[in-house]
Amino acid sequence: MDIVVTGRRITISPELKELVTERVTSVERLRDRVIRVEVEFSASDTTKDPADAITVQLTLRSRGPVIRAEAKASDKMAAFELALDRLKAQLRKAADRRKTHRGLRAASISEALPAEAAQADEGEVESHTVAGLVVTGDGPLVVREKEFEAEPLTLAQALDEMELVGHDFFLYKDADTGRPSVVYRRKAYNYGVIHLNVS
Repeated sequence: MDIVVTGRRITISPELKELVTERVTSVERLRDRVIRVEVEFSASDTTKDPADAITVQLTLRSRGPVIRAEAKASDKMAAFELALDRLKAQLRKAADRRKTHRGLRAASISEALPAEAAQADEGEVESHTVAGLVVTGDGPLVVREKEFEAEPLTLAQALDEMELVGHDFFLYKDADTGRPSVVYRRKAYNYGVIHLNVS
């Protein structure tokens, strides 16, 4: 795992760089196949609040999606520790989500594809059908298709159902309007609703 520590408008001492490198290696326990972690310190002269003087952004690059965490503090090390805690919390949450919803996502495209497709020559582009969608090559890949019987629900009932299934969203038919709707979780324990006007 490569660890790159940089500074924008700020000096990074060799001691701080060594300490940051030591602390960042702990994320390997939470995320497999980490390729690179970028730690960027930056100073802001324009902020009115001294508690926001130093910003640290951590960017974790692996075979999956890029994961980023940021924090601000008056001190370099305090900002770094806050950002590292946020990054670790995100990684733990993602790991818990994978355990909870095991089987919803394929571990890798090669495991999800049929054996014939995995053994095909690199020069050949093979097509196959997954859940009614013709897939050419490696993707897009539909891992699972579900169909449910549903009764119209009120918004309050849909929120309860979403909490019971433990998802961040819930698709339902609105009892008042009859429209297909989605309720979803937003930051800070707020919710949003999307209604479709079907013509």
